[in-house]
Amino acid sequence: MRGWLLPGALAAIGAGCYTMQPVRGVEPQVGARVAFDVNDAGRAGLGGTMGPEIAQVEGLLLEKESGGYLVSIQSVRLLRGGEQVWSGERVQLSSEYLGPAYERRFSMGRSLGLAAVAVGGIGAFVVTRSLLGSGTDDDPGQPCIVEPCVPDARLGRFGRP
Repeated sequence: MRGWLLPGALAAIGAGCYTMQPVRGVEPQVGARVAFDVNDAGRAGLGGTMGPEIAQVEGLLLEKESGGYLVSIQSVRLLRGGEQVWSGERVQLSSEYLGPAYERRFSMGRSLGLAAVAVGGIGAFVVTRSLLGSGTDDDPGQPCIVEPCVPDARLGRFGRP
């Protein structure tokens, strides 16, 4: 069970450290994880292949040309909420169908917040489980008055017979 714990925790932390932010400069770079807002012309033009209520497409930018982009689609966000997960289908997106572009970037704020939550959670676990070894025995038991002392199986200590 512990074999998957560390990789799972690292994956969760890694996922929390990135956000989609507006592209700096003119265009996104090939190989980057990108998202494009789709305008009304795009909803009409892509409606036959991707559905009429597309708000945003996200995926890996494979190629960029003067007239558009070739994207390996990972997900499609819809106008009325919801998201459709895709499995990397390649779609040619015309520039005239697209609004602002976003790219996946490291987020220091999210990383620090996630690290604080993780440290706090581990600290709370350790403290509530008395794993530090600094606890004391609140009830050492009563001394035996009558000999011989008999172990009390319920309490795990010696007590009166």
